[in-house]
Amino acid sequence: MNIYFACSITGGRTLEPVYQAIVQALVADGHTVPTAHLADSNVKAYESSVLPEEIFTRDTNWIRSCDTLVAEVSTPSHGVGYEIGFALAQGKPVLCIHQAGLAVSKMLTGNPDDRLQVRAYTDTQEAIRLIRSFLLEVQTNL
Repeated sequence: MNIYFACSITGGRTLEPVYQAIVQALVADGHTVPTAHLADSNVKAYESSVLPEEIFTRDTNWIRSCDTLVAEVSTPSHGVGYEIGFALAQGKPVLCIHQAGLAVSKMLTGNPDDRLQVRAYTDTQEAIRLIRSFLLEVQTNL
């Protein structure tokens, strides 16, 4: 599957090891992840050399061409919220995962769209299990 992975860049990178483990698992499972570079420790430096208009065009095109969007939403991010809304508007199934016990925007948790799932995880391995389960559901419905 072609999976758009979304995570915080400018909002904070404390969960970078989680992002990296998720991307590694997706790639190991044979998925295409055009945003894999977002998990990289050097993402801020890489993205700073790209014009905002180019990022918008690139990322919205990636979302249009993806099968689904998976977002780690523990760290609030304007960009990730926009990507989630854009993906839903494109009819894409979306999974938002977050660390258990953290507050998540009610714009996500209160959204009744049946293509949106919001799930809490306690450790990285559980996050990966949730993602794999979601992807199995998506593949069944493609």
